[in-house]
Amino acid sequence: MKEPGEIEEEFETLGTEKVLKDFLTYKTPGPLYLPKGKLFKSSENGGASSALPPWLTQEDLDYYVTKYQNKGFTGPINYYRNIDRNWELTAPWTGAKIGVPVKFIVGDQDLTYNAPGAKEYINGGGFKKDVPLLDETVVLKGVGHFLHEESPEEINQHIHSFFQKFL
Repeated sequence: MKEPGEIEEEFETLGTEKVLKDFLTYKTPGPLYLPKGKLFKSSENGGASSALPPWLTQEDLDYYVTKYQNKGFTGPINYYRNIDRNWELTAPWTGAKIGVPVKFIVGDQDLTYNAPGAKEYINGGGFKKDVPLLDETVVLKGVGHFLHEESPEEINQHIHSFFQKFL
């Protein structure tokens, strides 16, 4: 993914709709690996399915497809290509604490929650050290990365109950 153009070519071969559908519906707990020439191969074995989930309509998917067909994937991919530089730029805040009340909500099938060390950090006390006013951590069962789309009512209830504490 580091070399500009390589993954974009693979995405083009797969097609914008397939790439977006596989990204949006990816629910394989664990980090997302996109090895060259084998993108989304796991979708045949528990990854993204051919049917759209209830929270993602074909109309929504078509909208996203037109946007990515117009602008391409290079911009979003460049974020990851630049990840080392991003770390350098945020270095002055290393060790900073988040000093506002927080309710953290994540899906148990979110690939970021399942990244190496994430669960231990979030649930093992490290997160609470960095976020001293952490009110609650909620792990939604059966939910992936787009939790506000997958479980909007439950997310709204959590947000509402959190805000109620400050009235």
